[in-house]
Amino acid sequence: MTILTLPSAVAEMPTAAEITGRLDAAAGPDRQPPADMADLTARLRALLNVQAHRQTPLPLGGGLFEVVITGPDGAAEALERMDVQQGGCGPVIQDPAGWLYWLVPPGTRRRWAWHSYAVCLGAPHTLLLPPLNRDAPPGAYWLRPPRSDRLVPVEPLRRVLAAARPEPAPHREIAAHLGSAH
Repeated sequence: MTILTLPSAVAEMPTAAEITGRLDAAAGPDRQPPADMADLTARLRALLNVQAHRQTPLPLGGGLFEVVITGPDGAAEALERMDVQQGGCGPVIQDPAGWLYWLVPPGTRRRWAWHSYAVCLGAPHTLLLPPLNRDAPPGAYWLRPPRSDRLVPVEPLRRVLAAARPEPAPHREIAAHLGSAH
């Protein structure tokens, strides 16, 4: 019976992971994952937690959504107008203090101009999403739950907020909160 012996050079062979790494490096930037996908796993876990009816923090920005924050007084009028314009408003959360969080498309914060009645936040901030089945207090809840991939469109929202004038304006409260977070 012959026993197969391998030359010592085989011991120096790269592993599959090393080979894949070398191929990825040789392929250049087209093979590298986009920078905004680096936290995809964390975002998917967060969304699965929300779907499983758990309250979950989710980083804003990236490819999911950002938020426009408004006060509660006058918000019912704004919600009704957005319901009419969208055939049912996109997702909106209300927190225990009464603030409304309108989920808007990613990239909105970059284009957001000053608004007297609203502030837009994106990365690096995090939003605590209530469970999908929570539609009333206690805690944060969905005034308008998410439906498929619909978000609140920015330009109609800006016009509706200018007309409805939800108070109080969130600027001072958000500035104070962000100042205490640093």
